[in-house]
Amino acid sequence: MARIIVVGAGVIGLTCAVRLLEEGHRVDVLARDLPLETTSVVAAALWYPYRALPPERVTAWAGASYRRFAEHPDHAPGADRGVRMLRGTEQLTTVRPDPWWRDAVPQLDRVPPQSGFADAWSFVAPVVDMPHYLVWLRARLHSLGGTLTRENLSHLPRGADLVVNCAGLGARHLGDDPDVRPVQGQVVVVEQFGLDHWALDDAGPTYLVPRRDEVVIGGTAVEDAWSRTPSEAVAAEILRRAARLVPEAARARVLRHKVGLRPTRPAVRVEREGHVVHCYGHGGAGVTLSWGVADDVVRLAG
Repeated sequence: MARIIVVGAGVIGLTCAVRLLEEGHRVDVLARDLPLETTSVVAAALWYPYRALPPERVTAWAGASYRRFAEHPDHAPGADRGVRMLRGTEQLTTVRPDPWWRDAVPQLDRVPPQSGFADAWSFVAPVVDMPHYLVWLRARLHSLGGTLTRENLSHLPRGADLVVNCAGLGARHLGDDPDVRPVQGQVVVVEQFGLDHWALDDAGPTYLVPRRDEVVIGGTAVEDAWSRTPSEAVAAEILRRAARLVPEAARARVLRHKVGLRPTRPAVRVEREGHVVHCYGHGGAGVTLSWGVADDVVRLAG
């Protein structure tokens, strides 16, 4: 059994910590931001490999995560993680071949596109209620004997057998990696209006992702923007685009506006460097890749 420190308490850090604990390691999580303060909590959290490369590794990680999410449906006793398997449709502005991540999903069906679109495909995907899920992950961490401590680090910690760097954007500093850059995403959270499927438009990006009591509508992808302040004008444009996919969205009551910063990188970094395992740069696919990259972190931990 090794003593391992995981840096970061977003979905990647907590998932890596849980997998390491499941393998019998002693794990302590250190983080500046607690789970419900992280970028992860802003995510619409529809399983979808977005802004993450390289294709081969991302497809494998995404497939592993898909299987883990689908293993225990939330209607099973004691399995309420805030995860549901929902069918949805992606509308496409041009006719395309199957997506490069096709092998990560059990089935993908071509369907007639909506008016104004050229092509469409539909599949069942995990949809994750992030506030609920992060609370579940934290409880799972504690139930396995792990700890979580708030700490504002100026460098990666020492004094453990292994450090797992899941700092997200913080890896620019902690990992001395200028390739990590933010891509700003704004969402509008509205009251649930009866939406029971997800909807996605490849342009925009535009998406509607239902939770039990609300719907997350997005979004934006602004390169190198560090602001977390929502824009009213951007919110109005998001809702206009969303109504093209689901007209009822235009009449939904707005609950709140949120902005998150996706930690992007030319390639997701999952590798060992001495006594440090790096696991960051997941772009807009942190939830989508979480269990797959955590399995690799376990292997790298040895």
